[in-house]
Amino acid sequence: MNDRAGMTAQASDLIDVSELVAAYYALVPDVSIAEQRVVFGTSGHRGSSLDTAFNEVHIAAITQAIVEYRAGQGITGPLFIGRDTHGLSQPAETTALDVLAANGVLALKDEFDDFVPTPALSHAIIAYNADGHDDLTDGIIITPSHNPPRDGGFKYNPPHGGPADSDATGWIADRANAIIADGNQAVKRTGSADTAAAVGAANTAAGSYDFRGRYVDDLENIIDIDAIRTAGIRIGADPLGGASVNYWKLIAEKYDLNLTVVNPDVDPTWAFMTLDWDGKIRMDPSSKSAMASVVARRDEFDILTGNDADADRHGIVTPDGGLMNPNHYLAVAIQYLYTHREGWNPDAAVGKTLVSSSMIDRVAAAMGRDLIEVPVGFKWFVPGLVDGSVAFGGEESAGASFLRKDGSVWTTDKDGILLALLASEILAVTGKTPSVLYADLVEEFGDPAYERVDAAASKEQKAKLGKLSGAAIAATELAGDPITAKLSEAPGNGAAIGGVKVTTEFAWFAARPSGTEDVYKIYGESFKGAEHLRLVQAEAKAIVDAALNG
Repeated sequence: MNDRAGMTAQASDLIDVSELVAAYYALVPDVSIAEQRVVFGTSGHRGSSLDTAFNEVHIAAITQAIVEYRAGQGITGPLFIGRDTHGLSQPAETTALDVLAANGVLALKDEFDDFVPTPALSHAIIAYNADGHDDLTDGIIITPSHNPPRDGGFKYNPPHGGPADSDATGWIADRANAIIADGNQAVKRTGSADTAAAVGAANTAAGSYDFRGRYVDDLENIIDIDAIRTAGIRIGADPLGGASVNYWKLIAEKYDLNLTVVNPDVDPTWAFMTLDWDGKIRMDPSSKSAMASVVARRDEFDILTGNDADADRHGIVTPDGGLMNPNHYLAVAIQYLYTHREGWNPDAAVGKTLVSSSMIDRVAAAMGRDLIEVPVGFKWFVPGLVDGSVAFGGEESAGASFLRKDGSVWTTDKDGILLALLASEILAVTGKTPSVLYADLVEEFGDPAYERVDAAASKEQKAKLGKLSGAAIAATELAGDPITAKLSEAPGNGAAIGGVKVTTEFAWFAARPSGTEDVYKIYGESFKGAEHLRLVQAEAKAIVDAALNG
């Protein structure tokens, strides 16, 4: 933990936005260098222009690759495009719009040139494709999510509206890298000579769409807005300088809610943020350090919430509990929704990632619901949300979405605005805050200790861990209890975990390689308390190291 974690950023912590943008246009990547290649993780290509990892050459090549991919897939409709508040998002949008226009692809950008949250883009894609058009649409969302201000991010969402699968992202990344290696000769551009002209040309060529109005108008079909308004819930919403800022303002106005946007400032340096655990500015609404200034105001509201830069994550703050652990809130949300949504399929399963709390397992079992446990990545929930077989999908990293009141699909990407509003509905309907309701779950099911830690690993060890089979683990006990499962594939869909998960009756750990650092991540949980969790973590490292070095 950095000594200044939770303290307001100082001038020395801030990026120089002009330097960041200048580097975006000036630096040219060399794809023979691994760090400068296009790489799509679970949430698109991310990097900083200062590291020659997110530059105009990258974005032009990725956009051209997307144009070619969608043509190969027979996607002929318009393409929705939106950006968040990071300093590199506007330049990247300009580049993308220029390439799309040169290729004859109609791009639909925000009608008010406003920022676009990830869930609003997903919502738009789903709405268009459900309206009986003869063609299909898809989208690009430009965001590195909660990453620091120096980063940029670029993500493709196909016609189902959620994150693209590896089949698509792998093809797009490979094609983009090939384009870059050939000097971007395959990229079509409109030929604007300077940035100002490019912006003008791109905006002229693009169509428009009211992302904000259509998303907000539809909220009453998934959230019990009337209950929130009738109960007079005092809501504070902090966009953390992100894309949801004007959405919260419109939600308050349209639905006449007692809702205050506690910090409407947008600043690409995020000078108003408190530093995260490692001393970096990071807009993570699940971090106590990043949310310190929000938590300090918890007594002013009945429910106080935060979102990250693209509003696909949520943070829930209550007067009695402070900032809720994301796992705790997911368990409460699941228990509430599955007992308060009569329009949902009574056989609809609960979806969770395999590193989310097993408190969710206990809640699902008590309600008689099947549990679908999938690898890390929201893309795994898309099919179930689309056909209604999974009514709720959630990740331990504070990302989730669920179905409309009638059981139809809402978004196929994480929706932090939705989960934040749900906290107010829960209080309005039950008379209890989500933190009080979690205490009720603890009383019924026990109090699990949960934590993620990192362990050093070489690139070779990380590669081996990513392909490790559960059968390669020789241990038969974990922290004094018999091992009940050694998994390298997710039980919910049989997809590769990209690591391993080991379970006992009372505890579990999962180990996965980091995509950006020379470490592997150990997620662990114990229903025997914090001391037992320490044993689980220590033995997990020994078990994994033995398998990697064997």
